[in-house]
Amino acid sequence: MVTEASNPSTEQHTETVAPPGSLWARMKADPQYAPEHLALEAVRRLGPEAAAWAERMRAENPERTPDQLADLAVKRFTTLARISGAVSGATGLPGAVLDVGVLAWNQARMVLHIAAAYGHDPAASERATDLLVLQRVHKVAQTARLALGVAAGRERAVKLFAGAASRPLSGVMMRLGLKLAQMAGVRAAKRLFAKMIPGASIVLGTWVNSAATKDLANRARDVYRHARRPDPAAALGGSPG
Repeated sequence: MVTEASNPSTEQHTETVAPPGSLWARMKADPQYAPEHLALEAVRRLGPEAAAWAERMRAENPERTPDQLADLAVKRFTTLARISGAVSGATGLPGAVLDVGVLAWNQARMVLHIAAAYGHDPAASERATDLLVLQRVHKVAQTARLALGVAAGRERAVKLFAGAASRPLSGVMMRLGLKLAQMAGVRAAKRLFAKMIPGASIVLGTWVNSAATKDLANRARDVYRHARRPDPAAALGGSPG
């Protein structure tokens, strides 16, 4: 993982932190549940980072309000979203998958930082459910939890991997890219991937990345402002079941 700048309050960042290699391997082996694998890994790896960040920010300036802390997080990660859409040099299908994977990963980082800003534990297991609902992978928390259970290997996970090795790599990558694009909020994902040919270059635009990230930030802030609404579906108007 790329090391962050030494000053955690700095708003201008030049690094784009990518998902770890072990996560890419799991997502390629099980592309249907790529968002669930990403959410689980994000909470494990990035939750403690978000908690430490919020603690440092409050120590540096105890007068900062939760909204002000959330502002810092949103500015930081929308900047990362723009950078990730502008600097990718990878081409073709692997490049497109890399772009949306990096975007989804950094969006998850942002959501966890926003949760921490409003006093929620970003390393708690329920944050993975929040991520999947906020990123609109699932409409309600109940189905998100079920999918997370499958991805974590608790519910007949062996069946999910059956035949994975025999599928063409291009098919696996296409499926993975579409699932990650859905998670990252890229509305035109299907059209972008359908137009791809071997060797073609698709770099997600800075505007697309930034707009998707800002939309997610607004949803996350609406949810985490309400301490008595732990289920994001409730604040987003979702119905149980």
